[in-house]
Amino acid sequence: MKLYFNSYLTTDIIMKKAIIIGASSGIGRGIAIELLNKNYKIAISARRKDKLGEIKLIQPENVIVKAFDSSTEENENNLDELVKLLGGLDLFIYCSGIGIINKELSYQKIKKVNSLNISGFCQAISWSFNFFVKQKHGHIVNISSVASEIGGGISPSYNASKAYQANFLQGLRFKSNRIKIPIKITDVRPGFVDTDILQGNKDRLFWVSSVKKACRQIAKGIESEKKVIYITRRWKLISLLVKFFPEKTLQKLF
Repeated sequence: MKLYFNSYLTTDIIMKKAIIIGASSGIGRGIAIELLNKNYKIAISARRKDKLGEIKLIQPENVIVKAFDSSTEENENNLDELVKLLGGLDLFIYCSGIGIINKELSYQKIKKVNSLNISGFCQAISWSFNFFVKQKHGHIVNISSVASEIGGGISPSYNASKAYQANFLQGLRFKSNRIKIPIKITDVRPGFVDTDILQGNKDRLFWVSSVKKACRQIAKGIESEKKVIYITRRWKLISLLVKFFPEKTLQKLF
């Protein structure tokens, strides 16, 4: 007796889709690469198109590039276009920000920080939340900072803008719960990461993480749908300790 056995094995890989704002360098670039390695199709933006193009070369068929300034009023139109090109959206990551040393408390520097860290942030995050409300699900991730938890003497507007972001994200978690739509909100709070924002101060700082290590931890936290991620994890302990320090002590440190 002959037995005939025909076996057909088909695997349809469904790729998740993500938009990353501020992906040309540093953490944004690192997260883009991590997501590509995790089988995401991504749309990336920043002002420097040449840097975005370098990421596209990694997996040309899975990367959509659109260069634009996320602090302008055209932000929402650009995001509408990106999601159409991407063919959907599961994950939205805002990694666009600026930190400027401002010991003299220049209003022009404050305005520049706020235009991206507050105005651009609000426009992009509100767009993504409303998109996910209509879709009935989604995940929003913002790269803020441990600086959100304390004032900063050398750059007050930067720390304040990050505190604004953290508070805004918590509000969206409350809102998502109230309207009964499962929109995940993740606030990523890095400590010192070896990016351009350190501006040559790396040797004077402690616990400076490599971009690769930071982004690997962020990617794991996104997969776990954590509400708050400290990068690296030891910064969570620092954030708890500073709450018990008297202000006179904090003034010497910050």
